[in-house]
Amino acid sequence: MRLESSPQPSDLTHRTATMERETRETKVMVRLDLDGSGQASVGTGLGFFDHMLELFAGHGLFDLTVQATGDLHTGGHHTVEDVGICLGSALAEAVGDKRGVNRYGGMLTPMDESLVLVALDLSGRPYFAYDGGPSGESVAGFDSGLVAEFLRAVVNHARLTMHVRVLSGGDVHHTIEAVFKGFGKALRQAVSLDPRVAGVPSTKGVL
Repeated sequence: MRLESSPQPSDLTHRTATMERETRETKVMVRLDLDGSGQASVGTGLGFFDHMLELFAGHGLFDLTVQATGDLHTGGHHTVEDVGICLGSALAEAVGDKRGVNRYGGMLTPMDESLVLVALDLSGRPYFAYDGGPSGESVAGFDSGLVAEFLRAVVNHARLTMHVRVLSGGDVHHTIEAVFKGFGKALRQAVSLDPRVAGVPSTKGVL
């Protein structure tokens, strides 16, 4: 993996990072701007996944570029996981030392009959809980079980604590859409700068 750009402490209004990852299975590039306007340019070869990433960026007001090619003939797992790895790594780099951020974010997102809670903490301690999410079903050729794999990769490489709980569901598309929208909104809250926060938002002085 190679970082091409990173945020400067004196320029927190442009917290950006680019991450590249190339393996025998995939080639992925993710560029993330935490202080964008919700613009997304995404191409992974998985149309439904592309749409979900666009929703994440749009509702989080992140500018996001994702270019990925992978061994889709074996399924989407490698591509989805490696995009998550790159996104998590880019997020960790873009947020920097977390000075001035809110740190916590949460969102309760309805999507018709589906209701999803996403809560997260820029804790520096990776922990992922996913309760009630669909698995074993397919939406437009996308394995719903890959949602958890994607989020787990983001959490591990961004070093987040994240809980996702599907409180009610029905249509798998609606449930997954609520997850990605909620993730974008919750992360937007967590990374937003609060002028009242002096330094790192932890009594330990570091996250």
